[in-house]
Amino acid sequence: MEKFYELIEKYFEIIVKYLILFIELIGIIVLIYAVISAIVGLIARQEHVRLKLAEGIALSLEFKMGGELLRTVIVREWNELLILGAVIFLRAALTFLIQWEIKLERKNGLLTDSQLHDIKTPLTQDSPKKNEKKDKNA
Repeated sequence: MEKFYELIEKYFEIIVKYLILFIELIGIIVLIYAVISAIVGLIARQEHVRLKLAEGIALSLEFKMGGELLRTVIVREWNELLILGAVIFLRAALTFLIQWEIKLERKNGLLTDSQLHDIKTPLTQDSPKKNEKKDKNA
């Protein structure tokens, strides 16, 4: 019975490691997409390139942090857990700072709700129904 548990633990660890790699790969892809979009936006002199890049970086960090949180499932030693906690803390702090920067950029840009809706960013996911209600109330 003990060998059965060891076998399950071994496969569980393998599955979790592949899930961590997959989640972090998504974060890397999002980051690369955001950077390429920002470069294209700069060349094309599009508006709000900085906002789009910041939201892409924030989304990428969320995926990377998700991978780190999943990694806590298979950590076995306190040293590893402390290092992992520090990495998660730093990524959370970066995400918070980037979100703060995004709010400042939106506020300083003096954008209306309809203008914000027109900006396609990785984190802008307002449905048309929500915006119709906002516009009717305004």
